[in-house]
Amino acid sequence: MAFDDIDNFPISWSDHEDISIQLYDKFGDDFDESKIYRIRFTELIEWVLELPNFTGTREECNEGHLEQIQTLWVHEWRHNQ
Repeated sequence: MAFDDIDNFPISWSDHEDISIQLYDKFGDDFDESKIYRIRFTELIEWVLELPNFTGTREECNEGHLEQIQTLWVHEWRHNQ
């Protein structure tokens, strides 16, 4: 399978960095560090499932994935400040 654009690559729960970058791109500075860490996991799951090219399922998600996504989202937010 060939991809013309890196943005078209499928992503799954283990692609923590790609997910965090897409979440930052989607929400920008609406969420700062403290707000990111206060996001309920139930909300975070829904947001990830709605990302373009996300191929994972709700059943494949676990707390470890969500914690990594939050941490890397914070790093992405800090990097852009």
